[in-house]
Amino acid sequence: MSGTVGPVTVVVLAIIALWYVAAVALNTPFQQDMYERAGQNDVGFSQLVTDTLYQERPVLPAPHQVIVEIWDTTVNKKITSKRSLVYHTGITLSSTLLGFLIGTTLGILLAIGIVHSRVLDKSLMPWVISSQTIPILAIAPMIIVVLNAVGISGLLPKAMISTYLSFFPVTVGMVKGLRSPEVIHMDLMHTYSATRFQAFWKLRLPYAVPYLFTSMKIGMAASLVGAIVGELPTGAVAGLGARLLAGSYYGQTVQIWSALLMAAFLAGSLVALIGMIEKRTLKRMGMAG
Repeated sequence: MSGTVGPVTVVVLAIIALWYVAAVALNTPFQQDMYERAGQNDVGFSQLVTDTLYQERPVLPAPHQVIVEIWDTTVNKKITSKRSLVYHTGITLSSTLLGFLIGTTLGILLAIGIVHSRVLDKSLMPWVISSQTIPILAIAPMIIVVLNAVGISGLLPKAMISTYLSFFPVTVGMVKGLRSPEVIHMDLMHTYSATRFQAFWKLRLPYAVPYLFTSMKIGMAASLVGAIVGELPTGAVAGLGARLLAGSYYGQTVQIWSALLMAAFLAGSLVALIGMIEKRTLKRMGMAG
């Protein structure tokens, strides 16, 4: 345990140190311009560094500014308040989970069809792959507009964008997993006169479970990105995407970075949760120690 904590700590400290250096470098030009306007030409280097790390609207906020903002918007604000980062995180989380659920279900069904049907394999799989070449920033407004035109608004349009990003890794992972059993094992199932359903349930699916969980981790992270992107073209007033949008409008870079870090924390937590479920599932299946 201690062997892994050490390097991780060193990397984190190095990132924080580089972050501070970058904050000073990027905020210095504006700070020097402020000194010139105020007629202060003899400011020392230490004072310059201090002032660049405590600007109200810095180009790059320092780590402590972001931490203070996160603390203020999570601990010092009620969860129901629209200024609470927890409230906005909950809004984004809801569309993320719904989109992930739909995308995972769709990906599994597509994978089963592709594996068991040569026609679907030849016709559908190329479209599944080519669908991911369309930039999400281009297709997101189209999805929102089309769904709003048919009277669908609110959570579902954002969830559909999450679905669009999350179904692909699940589909590809499940196809690979369902095709992973060795030929000798498939021949053995044929020897036992097993039906397609029996071969799927007793052989293909157990082999595919590790692939499924791996692809679900990727799909969950992609689903969160889709939920945030889906909040941008709608002019949403709630959600992490809305926080990013509001921060960019009013030049509140500290707010932008706090929302970004909260999104990263949320993604890490969701992926870790899937990892815990994976570990317990594989252990019960006898596939992990």
